[in-house]
Amino acid sequence: MDKRRISIVIADDNDMMRAILRGMLRGEEYDVVGEARNGSAAVDIVGRLKPDVVCMDVMMPEKNGIEALVEIKATQPNVEVIMVTSSSDPETVQESIQNGASGFIIKPFNAARVLDTLARASSRILQRKP
Repeated sequence: MDKRRISIVIADDNDMMRAILRGMLRGEEYDVVGEARNGSAAVDIVGRLKPDVVCMDVMMPEKNGIEALVEIKATQPNVEVIMVTSSSDPETVQESIQNGASGFIIKPFNAARVLDTLARASSRILQRKP
């Protein structure tokens, strides 16, 4: 059975965090198709590339992750947006979920947690697509 690869955009203002996430996904069934350093760039690149999944930092310059999440979900309701944050306070989690986030990855993250969260998002994507 030919497994479809899941396309991902990574949005984080920290170069090291993007590199770590990219490294964790290498060799898995994911293709990192784009990256963004701020929320405005994330909205732009997601609009152009239409990935299956966005890994989005909550705290970013220009537009924070929740603001970017709202804009992305307004135009692409089926994209799975996974919030990446060092702050798991209940307000941030609740606001993200209410605005359409599919999951959370808490920094500092480990590969098993990241891959498990992405596997859940991927299964939802594959159920929707032929």
